[in-house]
Amino acid sequence: MISQHKIISHLWFDNQAQAAIDFYTNLFPDSLLISSTVLANSPTGELSIHSFKLAGHDFMAINAGPMFKINPSISFFVYCGSESEIDRIYSLLIDGGEILMPLSKYDWSSKYAWVQDKFGVSWQLDIDDINNTQKIVPSLLFANDNFGKMSEALEYYKSIFSQYQLLYEYKATNNFGSEETVFAQFKLNNTIFNAMNSHIKHGFDFNEAVSFLINCDNQIEIDYYWDLLSKDGQEQQCGWLKDKYGLSWQIVPAELKNLMNSSEKQKVAQMNEELLKMVKLDIAKLKNAFNS
Repeated sequence: MISQHKIISHLWFDNQAQAAIDFYTNLFPDSLLISSTVLANSPTGELSIHSFKLAGHDFMAINAGPMFKINPSISFFVYCGSESEIDRIYSLLIDGGEILMPLSKYDWSSKYAWVQDKFGVSWQLDIDDINNTQKIVPSLLFANDNFGKMSEALEYYKSIFSQYQLLYEYKATNNFGSEETVFAQFKLNNTIFNAMNSHIKHGFDFNEAVSFLINCDNQIEIDYYWDLLSKDGQEQQCGWLKDKYGLSWQIVPAELKNLMNSSEKQKVAQMNEELLKMVKLDIAKLKNAFNS
């Protein structure tokens, strides 16, 4: 049986990961930095890897250079739960950031906003609460070439993830007189996601700057997710791939984090050297490199 580790949201920064994490962990309750690791000789030079929690939701971030920029194709939906909380979070996020949709009443919410903070990360704020401990929900925008493919994508993810649940679906009548899903909330491996269809042409699409990391307990699981998610997509270096909708995933051994955080820096360097040669990750080879 394929394990059901929660899926981790992963953010790519040029050199502002630590400053962003400090800002976010002070902004959201139940948040903290868990660990930080520095690796040399990556394809983008020296990089730092950080694990942290925001409102109890698992995140990771890296400083890895200017190759990819975060954009609003993936935002983070915050269920604030009260007027005072949405006002507080909104005022702090727009400081040095950009208002995409101002804090106001909309058809779908009595108080809502969409903003991009000073680090480029996009947030949607809703005054309503969510009936779940996960208060921050990654939200996928299906636009441009992906417009109209949201329902197809949800069926695709349902076929891959052993734990899939459609939690909510909102449909509207399109220009052709038929109903289509424009918003959905669903769960993959105990992690809630939102998804939206947008007919508006945007100057951005999914890219590697926001990816989703799947921890795997063994090589069978790595092979399973890798083979299915990369089909008709794109295999990339170091366990990264893009699925056929352009969404980026990292398929990694669950034990990799502990190995990376080992105090035995020479062993970490040996393992990292082996990892950099890989496309799909091989647990046995990584452990052999660590222990050699």
